[in-house]
Amino acid sequence: MGLQSAVAARTHRKFTTVTFLDLSHRRTIPLIVGLLSCAVILAAQTPTQTPTIVLRAGKLFDSAAGRMIDHPLIVISGDKIQSVSQGNSSAASGVKVVDLGNATILPGLIDVHTHLTSNAGGGGYQGLGISTPRAALIGAKNAKLTLMAGFTTVRNVGAEGYSDVALRDAINDGDVIGPHMQVSGPPLGITGGHCDNNLLPFEFHYSAEGVADGQEAVIHRVRETIKYGADVIKFCASGGVFSKGDNPLLEQYSPEEMQVLITEAHRLGRKVATHAHSAISIKDAVKANVDSIEHGIFIDEEGIELMKQHHTFLVPTSFPLFWFEQHESEMHLPPWVIEKAAIIIPAAKKNVAQAFKAGVRVALGTDAGVYPHGLNGGEFWSMVQLGLTPMQALQAGTVNAAELMGWSDRIGALRPGMLADIVAVQADPLTDIQSLQHVQFVMKDGVIYKDEISAHSSTLNQN
Repeated sequence: MGLQSAVAARTHRKFTTVTFLDLSHRRTIPLIVGLLSCAVILAAQTPTQTPTIVLRAGKLFDSAAGRMIDHPLIVISGDKIQSVSQGNSSAASGVKVVDLGNATILPGLIDVHTHLTSNAGGGGYQGLGISTPRAALIGAKNAKLTLMAGFTTVRNVGAEGYSDVALRDAINDGDVIGPHMQVSGPPLGITGGHCDNNLLPFEFHYSAEGVADGQEAVIHRVRETIKYGADVIKFCASGGVFSKGDNPLLEQYSPEEMQVLITEAHRLGRKVATHAHSAISIKDAVKANVDSIEHGIFIDEEGIELMKQHHTFLVPTSFPLFWFEQHESEMHLPPWVIEKAAIIIPAAKKNVAQAFKAGVRVALGTDAGVYPHGLNGGEFWSMVQLGLTPMQALQAGTVNAAELMGWSDRIGALRPGMLADIVAVQADPLTDIQSLQHVQFVMKDGVIYKDEISAHSSTLNQN
């Protein structure tokens, strides 16, 4: 199915639901409004009226149980999985069958640390010329690349303005193609910190949108960010690599500011992710009950134990470490970035590997936008390089990531009632983890966006 057909199929399934009250009971009747007709048809929705697809493959990754299942058969009705079984059962009349041969099917992959509205190499002074509307359009391109790479869900943690809110809404409305998204809008940070913009001199009097200093200001900024559409709150607890003039080894927000920030976000129903490199910032954020530590470069033994006690997720963003080593000369980076990276990369490989070995909970996040979008699958390989087993890496990018996002009831596993977000690769990723860098089949919400595996899709019309 081509992209235009996929969008058309997705749009065709939209309908408006009107609820009528009956004296004997309540019924919800779908109201299907024809675009070319003034007639209004009221009818009860039944399973037989919903398009059905049957997927066959060689193996299925059961993310919850941590095992492979041979010869799976998945029945998809609309945007949901109807059943998952084994064997070669015949499909009912009129059902579309997609035979993926010996391929391995997996839940749609999840990346919980992306920056879809920015590009690799587009930061620094060059980024000052990009408007918020332009960033949203950049995001539309990158959202498509990300979906085609097999990532059917992302958590976008940091964008200029609220460009990621606009992108999320455009995807949800069917205006552009892309993954399911949770978005943070502008990340919160201190004046002059990693989440500020430190490139312009004093006379410009410029600060990034998320800057907030002091407990009252932090609470206000959390509320404002939610007001403008944030699903998750992101803040910077330490310095970073790409920010001018700060130190990744130092804490930025005070423990008291972190505590009120996280408490307020949780009170308003939002999870919190924090950019944290330094050991002290990691520990203070975990003590304040942050939901995830992003990067965790200088995590120490005490920080590891605290994360295990609090069941805090580590989002290691390890792929950029390897990418940077191979492509530094092509990125035309400012000197301060290169100097910081020389310290960060070896420390990250050592300390994150220790966290993996100790059993810290891990969710896959890639920092997409630091490297070119669409290469997200490299994170599976890089996490294995740092000590995770292929099984652990697969779970980090499926069931664990879904849990971190609070979406375990809809994504991250293939079982009845879940969204029909399904990807496939030709190899067994447990023995060839790099196969996840070449996803060849992508379905989101029951719509096929990419199929480079099946010889042909057939519709059975048995008389």
